[in-house]
Amino acid sequence: MTRWLDDDEQRTWRAFLAASQLVQEELDRQLLRDSGMPHAYYTVLVRLSEAPGRTLRMSELAAQVNSSQSRLSHAVKRLEERGWVRREPCAADKRVSWAVLTDRGFEVLAAAAPGHVEAVRQSLFDRLDPDQVRRLAEICAAVLAGSAPDPETSPDPGPGAPAAP
Repeated sequence: MTRWLDDDEQRTWRAFLAASQLVQEELDRQLLRDSGMPHAYYTVLVRLSEAPGRTLRMSELAAQVNSSQSRLSHAVKRLEERGWVRREPCAADKRVSWAVLTDRGFEVLAAAAPGHVEAVRQSLFDRLDPDQVRRLAEICAAVLAGSAPDPETSPDPGPGAPAAP
């Protein structure tokens, strides 16, 4: 039997979709305008910058940015063309490929981060009071806990992240 949404759930669902899309579009627009990259590329650079040695297995990177392997491969190819990322084969396992953030890529990320963080503040946090921020963190944690099989590859909604992906 289908569990249809009641009126309150339907309003909440539609508001969630609209708000999520609005924030994503504002962040994408800001990064494209100021740094010449879409939000998806920024997220890849952030994840690599946080990894030991700025290096991740391509499969791990795909999991961390919630992307298919083929979509991530395409993004990494574009980032390689810009000199921001390079791929390295694994000497021990030919099936494994590593993504490595280059010094140039780190410089680009460092230059983009202040504007991006300001856009995150303007598009989300400046519109909420402290109690709403706390509740949003709880809601995001509950949603992620219900769907994320591996907490190490799941986005961390908590405080202390060095750069907002």
